[in-house]
Amino acid sequence: MSHRGKEFLSIIQKAESDLRTLLNIPEEYAVLFLQGGATTQFAAIPLNITTPNDAVDYIITGSWSDKAYKEATKYCKPNVIWSGKSEKYTKIPGFDSLKTNQNTHAKYLHICANETIHGVEFKDYPTPINEKTVLVADMSSNFCSKPVDVSKFGIIYAGAQKNVGPSGVTIVIIKKDLIGNAQESTPVMLDYKIHAENNSLYNTPPCYGIYMCGLVFEDLLEQGGLVEVEKKNKKKAEILYDAIDSSNGFYRCPVEKSVRSLMNVPFTLAKPELEGEFVNIAAGEKMVQLKGHRSVGGMRASIYNAMPFAGVEKLVAFMKDFQAKHA
Repeated sequence: MSHRGKEFLSIIQKAESDLRTLLNIPEEYAVLFLQGGATTQFAAIPLNITTPNDAVDYIITGSWSDKAYKEATKYCKPNVIWSGKSEKYTKIPGFDSLKTNQNTHAKYLHICANETIHGVEFKDYPTPINEKTVLVADMSSNFCSKPVDVSKFGIIYAGAQKNVGPSGVTIVIIKKDLIGNAQESTPVMLDYKIHAENNSLYNTPPCYGIYMCGLVFEDLLEQGGLVEVEKKNKKKAEILYDAIDSSNGFYRCPVEKSVRSLMNVPFTLAKPELEGEFVNIAAGEKMVQLKGHRSVGGMRASIYNAMPFAGVEKLVAFMKDFQAKHA
C-alpha cells in the first residue's frame, strides 16, 4: 500500500482516533506517529521546545531518565533536581521536597514514568512550580497500561514496543502550542512542525507497525478501555509481589513498595548462586527473559499488557516450587 493512498490513510486515522478515545486526548494536542524510538525523542524534545541557553529540569529515577538528561546537555541547559542513583534507583522522591529544587525559569520538567530496568513507577505526577513550565514524560514502558490525565502534560512520548505494537513506532502526544519553535539546527525528521503539518506522513512511516498498533488499540477498547486494563495489570503484579514478599526473604524486591512498577518486577534471591539455576530451569518450562538487566543483576519479570494472568500464575507457582526445593 502507498502510505498516501486512501487505504493506509484510513488505517492511520482510525489508529489516532482510537488512541484519542483510549487516553481521552484533548483536541488541543497533536498525536504523531514517528520513528527512531523514544531515545530519538531525548534530542527532539529540547530541540523543539528550548533554545540552547534555556534551563530545563530532570528527575532521574533510573537508567532511562539518566540517558534522557545526558542527551539534553547537547541542546539546552538541563539541571538534575533529584537523582535516585545513590540509593540504586529504588524510590521516587516526594513531590513537595522537589519544589525547592526546581528552576522557576525551566522550560520543562522531565520524568520517565516507568523505569524498566529498576522497576520504579510514578503513581502520580509532579506539578511544575511555574505554570509556564511544561511536564514532559517518557511513558515508553507503561503507555496504555492505565488511564492518564493527558492535560497535565506538555508532551508524552513512548516507544510502542512494550504495550501497543512492534518496535519501530514512536508515539508523541504534544500540546499544539508547543509546536513550531524548533532550534534552527533541528534536523527535518526531528521537527514536530513538519510531522504535524503532514499528519505523520512527511516520509514513509512504519506503516505495518502503525497498522499493528491500531489493532491493539481496538483490542484495548474491546477490553473496556484503560480502566479495565489497569485492573488486570494490578491483579497480575499483586500476586507476583505477594509471592516475593511472603517468601521469608528467599526472594527480595529492592523497590520501595509505594512505587513498585506494574510492568517490570525486579527481584533477587537470598542465595545469589541459585540465580543461574532459577533462570535455566524456568526457561526449560518456557518462561524466558527472566534474567535481570546486566547493570542490576538478579531477575526481572516483565508483565506488560499482553502477558496473561495465567502466565504470572505459572511463574508464581514455579517460584514457590523452586523455593521449596532450595530453602
